[in-house]
Amino acid sequence: MTTPPVCDYEGSDYQAVFWDRGEREYEDRVEAIALKRLLPPGGQLMLELGAGAGRNTPRYNGFERVVLLDYSTTQLAQARQRLGDSEKYIYVAADIYRLPFVDGLFDGATMIRTLHHMADAPRALAQVRNVLRFGAVFVLEFANKQNLKAILRWLLHRQGWNPFAPEPVEFVELNFDFHPGTVRNWLTEIGFRVEKTLTVSHFRMGLFKRLVPTPILVFFDSLAQWTGELWQLTPSVFLSARAAGKAVQAVEGAFFKCPDCGHAGLDEKADHLRCGGCGKKWAIREGIYDFRYPLPDR
Repeated sequence: MTTPPVCDYEGSDYQAVFWDRGEREYEDRVEAIALKRLLPPGGQLMLELGAGAGRNTPRYNGFERVVLLDYSTTQLAQARQRLGDSEKYIYVAADIYRLPFVDGLFDGATMIRTLHHMADAPRALAQVRNVLRFGAVFVLEFANKQNLKAILRWLLHRQGWNPFAPEPVEFVELNFDFHPGTVRNWLTEIGFRVEKTLTVSHFRMGLFKRLVPTPILVFFDSLAQWTGELWQLTPSVFLSARAAGKAVQAVEGAFFKCPDCGHAGLDEKADHLRCGGCGKKWAIREGIYDFRYPLPDR
């Protein structure tokens, strides 16, 4: 099956360089506030799309189990080292365009700092809707092309693309900014009902972060987040949406499905899962279910 290109963080030290040593405490703390405001207090099964090294995973403690999904096995290995071998966490390496879960499985999902790598965002979002139960909550963060900095640059003729145009803009390879109205329209067409909108990272500028103590920036950002219901001018926007439309009943007793043929209920062995439909095998390595490529026939 042909899918759009994937942004692969395999072998990356993104967590250490960007977050741990990247002076992004402000961004991390305001995102934590937005998540807390939009997530339900608890649930049975959460899907964290683009989990990376597990930065946000502890924030889903209200859920009984959490599936961490990322395309990079090295990112998931870092998450596993951070979070431990608790049965609460399930680690899955897979392509978001080809999710290996039966329909209607999850009662919650998040996609934070991930949609901006999606060359076909509606296709990825449709996959998320398929694996959610009717009424499940989906928290989505996306990079906003209609942010104040982009508007000023456009007005001063310092950038060629129009921040008010509805189409996504690829400012670096496999890095996209989106128009808030377009994202809302996609969600509605796919079968979501948008409930809340928060604007986040109002003060994401080096000057602010150097001159103003982080707790003060976080406090004022937390107040300003509520303006997201009126306008969206920040580089980051958070939405909560409810899975609406047609109710999907999960296959009883099934969890995974084959990403190639869609057969539900894979036979699990010690080191692989076997599809009873097409016969393909998917590796289990060091606690990570790997659905990126099937194992070669022997």
